[in-house]
Amino acid sequence: MHFKVSKEDQTNHRYSGVLCHPTSFPSPYGIGDLGQGAYDFIDFLAAAGQHLWQILPLCPTTWGDSPYQGFSVFAGQPLLISPDILKKQNLLSEEDLEEIPDFNPDKVEYGEVKTYKKGLFQTAWKNFHHTADKNLLEEYQAFCDSNEYWLNDYALFMAGKDYHKGLNWYEWDTSLRDPDPLEKEEWTEKLKDEVDYYKFLQFLFFDQWFDLKEYANNKGIAIIGDIPIFTCLDSADVWANRRLFRLDSKGFPLEMAGVPPDYFSATGQLWGNPLYDWDVHAADGYSWWIERIRNQLDQVDYLRIDHFRGFEAYWAVPAGEETAVNGEWKKGPGEDLFLAIEKELGEGLPIFAEDLGIITPEVERLRDMFAFPGMKVLQFGFEGEGESTFLPHQLDTRNCVCYTGTHDNDTSCGWYANTNEQNRDKVRRYMNTDASSISWDFIRTCLGTIARYAIFPVQDLLKLGSEARMNIPGTPTGNWAFRFREGQLNQGIADGLRQMTHLFGRWG
Repeated sequence: MHFKVSKEDQTNHRYSGVLCHPTSFPSPYGIGDLGQGAYDFIDFLAAAGQHLWQILPLCPTTWGDSPYQGFSVFAGQPLLISPDILKKQNLLSEEDLEEIPDFNPDKVEYGEVKTYKKGLFQTAWKNFHHTADKNLLEEYQAFCDSNEYWLNDYALFMAGKDYHKGLNWYEWDTSLRDPDPLEKEEWTEKLKDEVDYYKFLQFLFFDQWFDLKEYANNKGIAIIGDIPIFTCLDSADVWANRRLFRLDSKGFPLEMAGVPPDYFSATGQLWGNPLYDWDVHAADGYSWWIERIRNQLDQVDYLRIDHFRGFEAYWAVPAGEETAVNGEWKKGPGEDLFLAIEKELGEGLPIFAEDLGIITPEVERLRDMFAFPGMKVLQFGFEGEGESTFLPHQLDTRNCVCYTGTHDNDTSCGWYANTNEQNRDKVRRYMNTDASSISWDFIRTCLGTIARYAIFPVQDLLKLGSEARMNIPGTPTGNWAFRFREGQLNQGIADGLRQMTHLFGRWG
Protein backbone atom coordinates (compact mmCIF):
# COMPACT_ATOMS: atom_id res chain seq x y z
CA MET A 1 0.00 0.00 0.00
CA HIS A 2 1.19 3.52 -0.76
CA PHE A 3 0.38 6.73 1.05
CA LYS A 4 -1.35 8.84 -1.60
CA VAL A 5 -1.19 12.63 -1.57
CA SER A 6 -2.67 14.58 -4.48
CA LYS A 7 -0.61 17.20 -6.27
CA GLU A 8 -3.03 19.80 -4.92
CA ASP A 9 -2.38 18.65 -1.35
CA GLN A 10 1.38 18.64 -1.92
CA THR A 11 1.15 22.23 -3.12
CA ASN A 12 -1.31 23.65 -0.61
CA HIS A 13 -0.70 21.69 2.59
CA ARG A 14 2.13 21.76 5.08
CA TYR A 15 3.41 18.62 6.74
CA SER A 16 5.51 17.76 9.77
CA GLY A 17 6.96 14.69 11.36
CA VAL A 18 9.70 12.99 13.30
CA LEU A 19 13.08 11.54 12.37
CA CYS A 20 13.61 8.27 14.21
CA HIS A 21 15.34 5.14 12.96
CA PRO A 22 13.72 1.83 14.01
CA THR A 23 16.88 0.79 15.88
CA SER A 24 16.01 3.50 18.44
CA PHE A 25 12.63 2.03 19.44
CA PRO A 26 12.09 0.41 22.84
CA SER A 27 12.45 -3.37 22.75
CA PRO A 28 13.64 -6.03 25.21
CA TYR A 29 15.92 -7.54 22.55
CA GLY A 30 18.77 -5.01 22.62
CA ILE A 31 17.76 -3.03 19.55
CA GLY A 32 14.60 -1.41 18.26
CA ASP A 33 12.71 -3.58 15.81
CA LEU A 34 9.53 -3.78 13.72
CA GLY A 35 7.43 -5.09 16.58
CA GLN A 36 5.32 -3.39 19.24
CA GLY A 37 7.71 -0.49 19.77
CA ALA A 38 7.34 0.49 16.11
CA TYR A 39 3.54 0.32 16.23
CA ASP A 40 3.51 2.37 19.44
CA PHE A 41 5.64 5.01 17.74
CA ILE A 42 3.21 5.26 14.83
CA ASP A 43 0.34 5.60 17.30
CA PHE A 44 2.25 8.43 18.96
CA LEU A 45 2.72 10.21 15.63
CA ALA A 46 -0.98 9.95 14.92
CA ALA A 47 -1.89 11.22 18.38
CA ALA A 48 0.57 14.10 17.93
CA GLY A 49 -0.99 15.18 14.62
CA GLN A 50 2.05 14.25 12.56
CA HIS A 51 1.99 12.91 9.02
CA LEU A 52 5.65 12.11 8.32
CA TRP A 53 8.02 9.53 9.72
CA GLN A 54 11.61 9.76 8.48
CA ILE A 55 14.03 6.87 8.83
CA LEU A 56 17.64 6.16 7.91
CA PRO A 57 18.57 3.52 5.31
CA LEU A 58 17.14 0.08 6.11
CA CYS A 59 20.05 -1.93 4.68
CA PRO A 60 22.04 -4.69 6.46
CA THR A 61 25.00 -2.77 7.87
CA THR A 62 28.71 -3.48 7.51
CA TRP A 63 31.63 -1.90 9.38
CA GLY A 64 30.84 0.67 12.04
CA ASP A 65 27.16 -0.40 11.97
CA SER A 66 26.40 2.61 9.78
CA PRO A 67 23.15 2.41 7.80
CA TYR A 68 25.01 4.34 5.10
CA GLN A 69 27.40 1.40 4.62
CA GLY A 70 25.41 -1.69 3.70
CA PHE A 71 25.99 -5.15 2.27
CA SER A 72 23.24 -4.38 -0.25
CA VAL A 73 21.23 -1.35 -1.35
CA PHE A 74 18.25 -3.63 -1.96
CA ALA A 75 18.23 -5.83 1.16
CA GLY A 76 16.75 -5.08 4.59
CA GLN A 77 18.43 -5.10 8.01
CA PRO A 78 17.77 -8.49 9.69
CA LEU A 79 18.50 -7.03 13.14
CA LEU A 80 15.18 -5.16 12.83
CA ILE A 81 13.19 -8.41 12.64
CA SER A 82 10.89 -8.67 15.67
CA PRO A 83 11.23 -11.92 17.65
CA ASP A 84 7.74 -11.34 19.07
CA ILE A 85 6.21 -11.48 15.58
CA LEU A 86 8.20 -14.65 14.86
CA LYS A 87 6.64 -16.14 17.98
CA LYS A 88 3.16 -15.28 16.68
CA GLN A 89 4.08 -17.12 13.46
CA ASN A 90 5.16 -20.17 15.50
CA LEU A 91 8.71 -19.77 14.23
CA LEU A 92 9.89 -19.17 17.79
CA SER A 93 8.47 -20.52 21.04
CA GLU A 94 7.94 -18.97 24.46
CA GLU A 95 10.95 -20.93 25.66
CA ASP A 96 13.16 -19.51 22.92
CA LEU A 97 12.55 -16.02 24.32
CA GLU A 98 12.83 -16.81 28.02
CA GLU A 99 16.51 -15.99 28.47
CA ILE A 100 17.14 -12.49 27.12
CA PRO A 101 20.53 -10.92 27.88
CA ASP A 102 20.58 -7.84 30.12
CA PHE A 103 20.81 -5.37 27.23
CA ASN A 104 21.45 -1.65 27.69
CA PRO A 105 18.03 0.05 27.25
CA ASP A 106 19.66 3.34 26.16
CA LYS A 107 22.27 2.14 23.66
CA VAL A 108 22.45 -0.57 21.00
CA GLU A 109 25.36 -2.89 21.75
CA TYR A 110 25.66 -4.24 18.23
CA GLY A 111 28.08 -7.09 18.93
CA GLU A 112 25.92 -8.62 21.65
CA VAL A 113 22.72 -8.06 19.68
CA LYS A 114 24.09 -9.77 16.57
CA THR A 115 25.15 -12.83 18.54
CA TYR A 116 21.81 -13.11 20.33
CA LYS A 117 19.60 -12.56 17.31
CA LYS A 118 21.64 -14.90 15.11
CA GLY A 119 20.73 -17.70 17.51
CA LEU A 120 17.04 -16.77 17.33
CA PHE A 121 17.07 -16.56 13.55
CA GLN A 122 18.73 -19.93 13.14
CA THR A 123 16.10 -21.46 15.42
CA ALA A 124 13.35 -19.82 13.36
CA TRP A 125 14.94 -21.16 10.18
CA LYS A 126 14.93 -24.71 11.56
CA ASN A 127 11.31 -24.37 12.62
CA PHE A 128 10.39 -22.98 9.20
CA HIS A 129 11.46 -26.28 7.65
CA HIS A 130 8.76 -28.05 9.66
CA THR A 131 5.99 -25.46 9.59
CA ALA A 132 2.48 -26.56 8.71
CA ASP A 133 1.57 -23.02 7.67
CA LYS A 134 1.09 -23.39 3.92
CA ASN A 135 0.37 -19.67 3.52
CA LEU A 136 3.73 -18.83 5.03
CA LEU A 137 5.52 -21.22 2.70
CA GLU A 138 3.69 -19.83 -0.32
CA GLU A 139 4.44 -16.24 0.71
CA TYR A 140 8.12 -17.11 1.11
CA GLN A 141 8.28 -18.63 -2.37
CA ALA A 142 6.41 -15.69 -3.89
CA PHE A 143 8.85 -13.30 -2.22
CA CYS A 144 11.85 -15.18 -3.60
CA ASP A 145 10.37 -15.22 -7.09
CA SER A 146 9.44 -11.53 -7.21
CA ASN A 147 12.79 -10.36 -5.78
CA GLU A 148 15.00 -12.71 -7.74
CA TYR A 149 16.72 -9.82 -9.56
CA TRP A 150 18.63 -8.81 -6.41
CA LEU A 151 17.93 -11.54 -3.85
CA ASN A 152 19.90 -14.36 -5.48
CA ASP A 153 23.11 -12.37 -5.68
CA TYR A 154 22.67 -10.97 -2.18
CA ALA A 155 22.04 -14.36 -0.58
CA LEU A 156 24.99 -15.96 -2.37
CA PHE A 157 27.19 -13.02 -1.41
CA MET A 158 26.31 -13.34 2.28
CA ALA A 159 26.74 -17.11 2.19
CA GLY A 160 30.09 -16.57 0.47
CA LYS A 161 31.20 -14.22 3.24
CA ASP A 162 30.34 -16.83 5.85
CA TYR A 163 32.20 -19.51 3.89
CA HIS A 164 35.26 -17.26 3.71
CA LYS A 165 35.11 -16.35 7.43
CA GLY A 166 33.97 -12.78 6.81
CA LEU A 167 36.68 -11.83 4.31
CA ASN A 168 35.96 -9.07 1.80
CA TRP A 169 34.76 -10.49 -1.53
CA TYR A 170 37.95 -9.47 -3.34
CA GLU A 171 39.85 -11.84 -1.01
CA TRP A 172 37.72 -14.89 -1.84
CA ASP A 173 38.51 -17.97 -3.91
CA THR A 174 38.79 -16.87 -7.54
CA SER A 175 35.84 -19.01 -8.63
CA LEU A 176 33.51 -17.06 -6.36
CA ARG A 177 35.33 -13.75 -6.47
CA ASP A 178 35.00 -13.62 -10.27
CA PRO A 179 32.38 -16.28 -11.06
CA ASP A 180 31.00 -17.01 -14.49
CA PRO A 181 27.31 -18.09 -14.62
CA LEU A 182 28.17 -21.79 -14.28
CA GLU A 183 30.41 -21.17 -11.26
CA LYS A 184 27.65 -19.11 -9.64
CA GLU A 185 25.27 -22.04 -10.05
CA GLU A 186 27.83 -24.43 -8.56
CA TRP A 187 28.48 -22.20 -5.54
CA THR A 188 24.76 -21.64 -5.03
CA GLU A 189 24.23 -25.40 -4.92
CA LYS A 190 27.27 -25.93 -2.68
CA LEU A 191 26.04 -23.33 -0.17
CA LYS A 192 22.34 -24.02 -0.71
CA ASP A 193 21.22 -24.08 2.92
CA GLU A 194 23.14 -20.90 3.74
CA VAL A 195 21.82 -19.16 0.61
CA ASP A 196 18.24 -20.12 1.44
CA TYR A 197 18.73 -18.97 5.04
CA TYR A 198 19.66 -15.47 3.89
CA LYS A 199 16.66 -15.41 1.58
CA PHE A 200 14.51 -16.43 4.54
CA LEU A 201 15.80 -13.52 6.64
CA GLN A 202 14.95 -11.10 3.87
CA PHE A 203 11.49 -12.59 3.60
CA LEU A 204 10.95 -12.10 7.33
CA PHE A 205 12.21 -8.52 7.25
CA PHE A 206 10.04 -7.39 4.36
CA ASP A 207 7.02 -9.31 5.60
CA GLN A 208 7.22 -7.32 8.84
CA TRP A 209 8.18 -4.05 7.16
CA PHE A 210 5.28 -3.96 4.72
CA ASP A 211 2.79 -4.79 7.48
CA LEU A 212 4.18 -1.86 9.48
CA LYS A 213 4.10 0.45 6.46
CA GLU A 214 0.47 -0.41 5.79
CA TYR A 215 -0.36 0.37 9.42
CA ALA A 216 1.39 3.74 9.16
CA ASN A 217 -0.28 4.64 5.86
CA ASN A 218 -3.70 3.71 7.26
CA LYS A 219 -3.01 6.15 10.10
CA GLY A 220 -2.31 8.89 7.55
CA ILE A 221 1.45 8.75 8.03
CA ALA A 222 3.87 8.71 5.10
CA ILE A 223 7.34 7.23 5.47
CA ILE A 224 10.40 9.11 4.24
CA GLY A 225 13.14 6.64 3.39
CA ASP A 226 16.81 7.38 2.89
CA ILE A 227 19.56 6.03 0.65
CA PRO A 228 23.22 6.93 0.30
CA ILE A 229 24.28 7.88 -3.20
CA PHE A 230 27.24 5.46 -3.05
CA THR A 231 27.50 1.76 -2.21
CA CYS A 232 29.87 -0.10 0.08
CA LEU A 233 32.87 -1.75 -1.64
CA ASP A 234 32.31 -5.01 0.24
CA SER A 235 28.73 -5.43 -0.91
CA ALA A 236 26.67 -7.68 -3.11
CA ASP A 237 26.03 -4.67 -5.36
CA VAL A 238 29.70 -4.21 -6.24
CA TRP A 239 30.57 -7.91 -6.25
CA ALA A 240 27.77 -8.76 -8.70
CA ASN A 241 28.07 -5.61 -10.85
CA ARG A 242 31.76 -4.76 -11.00
CA ARG A 243 31.49 -3.23 -14.45
CA LEU A 244 29.32 -0.44 -13.00
CA PHE A 245 32.13 0.80 -10.73
CA ARG A 246 35.59 2.32 -11.12
CA LEU A 247 37.66 -0.67 -10.00
CA ASP A 248 40.98 -2.19 -10.99
CA SER A 249 41.36 -5.79 -12.17
CA LYS A 250 41.57 -7.07 -8.58
CA GLY A 251 38.42 -5.29 -7.46
CA PHE A 252 40.02 -2.36 -5.65
CA PRO A 253 38.72 1.20 -6.20
CA LEU A 254 40.70 3.38 -8.57
CA GLU A 255 39.23 6.36 -6.74
CA MET A 256 37.24 6.70 -3.53
CA ALA A 257 34.20 8.73 -2.59
CA GLY A 258 34.13 11.45 0.03
CA VAL A 259 33.73 15.17 0.53
CA PRO A 260 36.32 17.93 0.90
CA PRO A 261 36.89 19.78 4.18
CA ASP A 262 33.63 21.32 5.44
CA TYR A 263 31.58 22.20 8.51
CA PHE A 264 31.84 18.66 9.85
CA SER A 265 35.55 17.93 9.31
CA ALA A 266 38.73 19.94 8.66
CA THR A 267 40.20 17.09 6.57
CA GLY A 268 36.98 16.26 4.78
CA GLN A 269 35.33 12.88 4.94
CA LEU A 270 36.93 9.92 3.18
CA TRP A 271 34.12 7.42 2.89
CA GLY A 272 36.09 4.85 0.91
CA ASN A 273 33.17 3.86 -1.33
CA PRO A 274 33.98 3.00 -4.94
CA LEU A 275 32.81 5.53 -7.51
CA TYR A 276 30.45 4.75 -10.36
CA ASP A 277 31.54 4.35 -13.95
CA TRP A 278 28.81 6.66 -15.19
CA ASP A 279 29.60 5.97 -18.85
CA VAL A 280 28.70 2.31 -18.35
CA HIS A 281 25.51 3.25 -16.49
CA ALA A 282 24.51 5.61 -19.30
CA ALA A 283 25.20 2.99 -21.97
CA ASP A 284 22.52 0.65 -20.58
CA GLY A 285 20.01 3.38 -19.80
CA TYR A 286 20.79 3.60 -16.06
CA SER A 287 18.91 0.33 -15.52
CA TRP A 288 20.62 -0.44 -12.17
CA TRP A 289 19.65 2.98 -10.79
CA ILE A 290 16.10 2.67 -12.09
CA GLU A 291 15.68 -0.66 -10.30
CA ARG A 292 17.24 0.78 -7.15
CA ILE A 293 14.83 3.72 -7.02
CA ARG A 294 11.85 1.53 -7.96
CA ASN A 295 12.75 -0.89 -5.17
CA GLN A 296 13.05 1.88 -2.59
CA LEU A 297 9.81 3.59 -3.58
CA ASP A 298 8.05 0.27 -3.06
CA GLN A 299 9.31 0.31 0.54
CA VAL A 300 8.66 3.98 1.40
CA ASP A 301 6.49 6.91 0.30
CA TYR A 302 9.18 9.56 -0.11
CA LEU A 303 12.89 9.01 -0.63
CA ARG A 304 15.70 11.23 0.62
CA ILE A 305 18.93 10.79 -1.36
CA ASP A 306 22.00 11.45 0.73
CA HIS A 307 24.74 13.54 -0.95
CA PHE A 308 22.55 14.60 -3.84
CA ARG A 309 25.21 17.00 -5.08
CA GLY A 310 27.24 13.98 -6.21
CA PHE A 311 24.92 13.55 -9.17
CA GLU A 312 26.05 16.91 -10.53
CA ALA A 313 29.71 16.59 -9.51
CA TYR A 314 31.43 14.28 -7.04
CA TRP A 315 34.63 14.46 -5.03
CA ALA A 316 37.07 11.80 -6.29
CA VAL A 317 39.97 10.92 -4.00
CA PRO A 318 42.85 8.86 -5.48
CA ALA A 319 43.28 5.37 -4.03
CA GLY A 320 45.77 5.26 -1.18
CA GLU A 321 45.01 8.67 0.30
CA GLU A 322 44.43 8.76 4.06
CA THR A 323 42.21 11.84 4.09
CA ALA A 324 39.82 13.47 1.63
CA VAL A 325 41.93 16.61 1.22
CA ASN A 326 43.64 15.63 -2.04
CA GLY A 327 40.64 15.02 -4.26
CA GLU A 328 39.07 16.69 -7.27
CA TRP A 329 35.57 17.40 -8.52
CA LYS A 330 34.38 15.29 -11.44
CA LYS A 331 31.14 15.61 -13.38
CA GLY A 332 28.26 13.29 -12.55
CA PRO A 333 25.38 12.13 -14.77
CA GLY A 334 23.26 15.20 -14.01
CA GLU A 335 19.78 15.42 -15.46
CA ASP A 336 20.25 12.42 -17.78
CA LEU A 337 19.92 10.02 -14.84
CA PHE A 338 16.70 11.50 -13.50
CA LEU A 339 15.17 11.84 -16.95
CA ALA A 340 15.79 8.11 -17.43
CA ILE A 341 14.23 7.33 -14.05
CA GLU A 342 11.23 9.54 -14.80
CA LYS A 343 10.76 7.83 -18.15
CA GLU A 344 10.35 4.50 -16.36
CA LEU A 345 8.69 5.52 -13.08
CA GLY A 346 6.78 8.64 -14.08
CA GLU A 347 7.23 12.35 -13.49
CA GLY A 348 7.02 14.00 -10.11
CA LEU A 349 9.33 11.60 -8.30
CA PRO A 350 8.78 11.85 -4.50
CA ILE A 351 12.47 12.50 -3.85
CA PHE A 352 14.07 14.79 -1.27
CA ALA A 353 17.54 16.09 -2.11
CA GLU A 354 20.14 16.25 0.65
CA ASP A 355 21.83 19.40 -0.62
CA LEU A 356 24.05 20.34 2.32
CA GLY A 357 27.74 21.12 2.02
CA ILE A 358 29.39 22.74 -0.96
CA ILE A 359 26.42 23.52 -3.20
CA THR A 360 26.91 25.24 -6.53
CA PRO A 361 24.37 26.91 -8.82
CA GLU A 362 24.65 23.83 -11.05
CA VAL A 363 23.53 21.59 -8.18
CA GLU A 364 20.63 23.92 -7.41
CA ARG A 365 19.54 23.90 -11.05
CA LEU A 366 19.56 20.09 -11.11
CA ARG A 367 17.53 19.95 -7.89
CA ASP A 368 15.02 22.55 -9.08
CA MET A 369 14.69 21.06 -12.58
CA PHE A 370 12.90 18.08 -11.01
CA ALA A 371 11.29 20.10 -8.16
CA PHE A 372 13.08 18.03 -5.52
CA PRO A 373 12.76 19.67 -2.08
CA GLY A 374 16.14 20.58 -0.58
CA MET A 375 17.12 20.73 3.09
CA LYS A 376 17.31 23.62 5.56
CA VAL A 377 18.89 22.91 8.96
CA LEU A 378 18.05 25.46 11.64
CA GLN A 379 21.19 24.86 13.71
CA PHE A 380 23.32 26.10 10.83
CA GLY A 381 21.42 29.39 10.75
CA PHE A 382 22.53 30.35 14.24
CA GLU A 383 26.25 29.74 13.85
CA GLY A 384 28.14 33.01 13.48
CA GLU A 385 27.01 36.59 13.14
CA GLY A 386 24.93 37.99 10.34
CA GLU A 387 22.60 36.40 7.85
CA SER A 388 22.30 32.80 6.82
CA THR A 389 20.22 31.03 4.18
CA PHE A 390 19.24 28.60 6.94
CA LEU A 391 17.46 31.26 9.02
CA PRO A 392 13.67 31.12 8.71
CA HIS A 393 13.30 34.64 7.29
CA GLN A 394 15.79 33.79 4.56
CA LEU A 395 14.05 30.68 3.22
CA ASP A 396 13.41 31.48 -0.43
CA THR A 397 11.00 28.65 -1.28
CA ARG A 398 8.23 26.61 0.28
CA ASN A 399 9.49 23.56 -1.57
CA CYS A 400 12.02 22.50 1.05
CA VAL A 401 12.36 20.42 4.20
CA CYS A 402 13.21 22.31 7.38
CA TYR A 403 15.01 20.33 10.08
CA THR A 404 15.92 21.36 13.60
CA GLY A 405 18.89 19.05 13.04
CA THR A 406 19.66 15.77 11.26
CA HIS A 407 21.21 12.46 12.28
CA ASP A 408 24.62 14.08 11.64
CA ASN A 409 23.99 17.04 13.95
CA ASP A 410 24.15 17.24 17.70
CA THR A 411 20.75 17.30 19.37
CA SER A 412 19.30 20.80 19.71
CA CYS A 413 19.89 20.73 23.48
CA GLY A 414 23.42 19.45 22.96
CA TRP A 415 24.19 22.01 20.28
CA TYR A 416 22.93 24.88 22.43
CA ALA A 417 24.92 23.70 25.46
CA ASN A 418 28.14 23.31 23.49
CA THR A 419 28.06 26.34 21.16
CA ASN A 420 29.50 29.73 22.11
CA GLU A 421 27.60 32.44 23.98
CA GLN A 422 27.35 34.62 20.88
CA ASN A 423 25.36 31.89 19.10
CA ARG A 424 23.23 31.20 22.17
CA ASP A 425 22.42 34.89 22.45
CA LYS A 426 21.42 34.95 18.79
CA VAL A 427 19.04 32.03 19.38
CA ARG A 428 17.46 33.60 22.46
CA ARG A 429 16.84 36.92 20.74
CA TYR A 430 15.62 35.37 17.48
CA MET A 431 13.24 32.92 19.15
CA ASN A 432 12.30 35.32 21.97
CA THR A 433 13.02 32.65 24.57
CA ASP A 434 14.79 32.15 27.87
CA ALA A 435 16.06 28.82 26.48
CA SER A 436 14.54 26.81 29.33
CA SER A 437 13.05 24.40 26.76
CA ILE A 438 15.41 25.08 23.89
CA SER A 439 14.75 21.98 21.77
CA TRP A 440 11.03 22.78 21.71
CA ASP A 441 11.89 26.36 20.79
CA PHE A 442 13.70 24.91 17.79
CA ILE A 443 10.72 22.68 16.98
CA ARG A 444 8.32 25.62 17.22
CA THR A 445 10.54 27.71 14.93
CA CYS A 446 10.83 24.81 12.47
CA LEU A 447 7.06 24.36 12.37
CA GLY A 448 6.57 28.08 11.82
CA THR A 449 8.73 28.35 8.70
CA ILE A 450 7.30 28.50 5.21
CA ALA A 451 8.88 25.12 4.44
CA ARG A 452 6.32 22.61 3.19
CA TYR A 453 7.91 19.86 5.30
CA ALA A 454 9.15 20.24 8.90
CA ILE A 455 11.13 17.39 10.49
CA PHE A 456 12.72 17.09 13.93
CA PRO A 457 14.63 14.18 15.52
CA VAL A 458 12.89 12.30 18.32
CA GLN A 459 15.76 13.38 20.60
CA ASP A 460 14.55 16.98 20.34
CA LEU A 461 11.02 16.00 21.39
CA LEU A 462 12.55 14.30 24.44
CA LYS A 463 14.83 17.29 25.26
CA LEU A 464 17.93 15.08 25.21
CA GLY A 465 21.52 16.29 25.15
CA SER A 466 24.69 15.26 23.33
CA GLU A 467 24.66 11.84 25.00
CA ALA A 468 21.74 10.97 22.69
CA ARG A 469 23.44 12.05 19.48
CA MET A 470 22.98 9.54 16.63
CA ASN A 471 26.20 10.14 14.68
CA ILE A 472 29.39 12.18 14.75
CA PRO A 473 30.59 12.39 11.11
CA GLY A 474 34.16 11.29 10.53
CA THR A 475 34.26 8.99 13.58
CA PRO A 476 34.25 5.28 12.70
CA THR A 477 32.87 3.80 15.94
CA GLY A 478 30.41 4.54 18.70
CA ASN A 479 27.61 5.83 16.48
CA TRP A 480 24.07 4.74 15.55
CA ALA A 481 23.40 3.40 19.05
CA PHE A 482 20.79 5.79 20.52
CA ARG A 483 17.62 4.26 21.99
CA PHE A 484 14.75 5.73 23.95
CA ARG A 485 12.69 3.95 26.57
CA GLU A 486 9.09 2.82 26.67
CA GLY A 487 6.82 5.56 27.97
CA GLN A 488 9.12 8.47 27.20
CA LEU A 489 6.96 9.54 24.26
CA ASN A 490 3.92 10.14 26.43
CA GLN A 491 0.50 11.69 25.95
CA GLY A 492 1.67 15.05 27.26
CA ILE A 493 4.30 15.32 24.53
CA ALA A 494 1.74 14.21 21.93
CA ASP A 495 -0.77 16.82 23.07
CA GLY A 496 1.80 19.62 23.10
CA LEU A 497 3.14 18.74 19.67
CA ARG A 498 -0.36 18.42 18.22
CA GLN A 499 -1.37 21.87 19.46
CA MET A 500 1.81 23.46 18.15
CA THR A 501 1.48 21.68 14.81
CA HIS A 502 -2.07 22.91 14.31
CA LEU A 503 -1.12 26.43 15.38
CA PHE A 504 1.20 26.66 12.39
CA GLY A 505 -1.23 25.14 9.91
CA ARG A 506 0.57 21.86 9.35
CA TRP A 507 -1.78 19.45 7.58
CA GLY A 508 -3.99 17.39 9.85
